[in-house]
Amino acid sequence: MRILVTGAGGQLGFDVCRVLADRGMQYRGSPSQALDVTDRVAVYEELTAYRPDGVINCAAYTKVDRAEDEPEECWAVNVDGVRNLAASCREIGAKLVHLSTDYVFSGDGEGPYETEDGGAPRSVYGKSKLAGELAAHSLLRECFVVRTSWAFGKSEANFVKTMLRLAQERRELDVVCDQIGSPTYTADLAPLLCDMIETERYGTYHATNEGVCSWAQFAQEIFRLAGKDVRVNAVPTSRYPTRAARPLNSRMSKDKLERMGFSRLPTWQDALARYLTEIEGARSV
Repeated sequence: MRILVTGAGGQLGFDVCRVLADRGMQYRGSPSQALDVTDRVAVYEELTAYRPDGVINCAAYTKVDRAEDEPEECWAVNVDGVRNLAASCREIGAKLVHLSTDYVFSGDGEGPYETEDGGAPRSVYGKSKLAGELAAHSLLRECFVVRTSWAFGKSEANFVKTMLRLAQERRELDVVCDQIGSPTYTADLAPLLCDMIETERYGTYHATNEGVCSWAQFAQEIFRLAGKDVRVNAVPTSRYPTRAARPLNSRMSKDKLERMGFSRLPTWQDALARYLTEIEGARSV
């Protein structure tokens, strides 16, 4: 099976390519600098030349706050780019795995969102991701949409790396405590995406590491595992207004994974411990 990975330079795309290589699968990783998904002609030429059996789309505009001031740029990647990929996949008979986000939901309530729950995004970014989902499904039956949240991986800046950097500068930090969700290690998510594309169990899924926490609890566990003496002050979101609204409730049910024969990911605490070991090992090399 031949796979094209878009956004291969990002933290998830990096891990997807690593999994494909470890499995001995034929693939091409195209970072955003090499393949601009907003360019319809370039996407068509890339797919018709390489003729993949499947595309895993990790390309995305993820600057949540900046999107409020750059809606056209955000929409171009997260909607038009997905539409270009789905249309070209349909043309050559390829499957598509497209990554989405908890931001498609309003963030109301305290229960987990189901895959079939309607989206009600409150930010430009969230609206663009929901529109991208709809574009993918409308153009291509052979499509997986995978919503994830709070991603951290090896190749890019993320919350874990930010906390570790701040721990070198401060002994006390304020971190929001009323946004609840599930951290997701891209090295755990990537194998699931590669498993999916080898099947025909199409549809929308939620995939995160198991368990939920607040950002403050996440920070506390980062410092505990890393052996950092940093006090975390749990504060409400209202103390830190941002340009784009964040969902307070990012809980997402993963029941569909099991129903469709896929495995759930390990707990976020287990994932974090392995991640910290990995990045510490990379520093010592």
